[in-house]
Amino acid sequence: MTMTAKAPPTAWSRTLRGKPAAGASATRSRRTTMQDVEMFSAMTGDMNPLHYDAEAAGRSPFGGLIVQGGVTSGLLNALVAEDLPGPGTVFLGVEWRFTKAVMVGERITGRVEVTSVRDDKPICTLATEVRNEAGEVCLAGTATTYTVPLG
Repeated sequence: MTMTAKAPPTAWSRTLRGKPAAGASATRSRRTTMQDVEMFSAMTGDMNPLHYDAEAAGRSPFGGLIVQGGVTSGLLNALVAEDLPGPGTVFLGVEWRFTKAVMVGERITGRVEVTSVRDDKPICTLATEVRNEAGEVCLAGTATTYTVPLG
């Protein structure tokens, strides 16, 4: 009888989606709503007039009501937790620049791309961005994620 050695488990072997490849990407889109603003305010207490006072916001450099930055970046939370790297993924660190305000009612698209993957731990570095429906970058930067083995 010949015995073969079983390959040792990798850091990614118990994650639900397995190890992503460098260069893999995912996108997710949604239209922002006033309900997003209200729900974010309920969680955080952020009642900035730029989110609620149409007259004041209209006189601002933004020209109208804007959503909180957390609503914009929240799309990236959904992307990493649901799409890439996938279920069990949390942020270890982010470095984001908010370069353009997102208006209430505007459609935004988030994109993540894997730029590096560790072999010893289920950790990835991602390029991240959120664009508005005109294709303008509203948020850009990087994120480091950890994928909890759930399998």
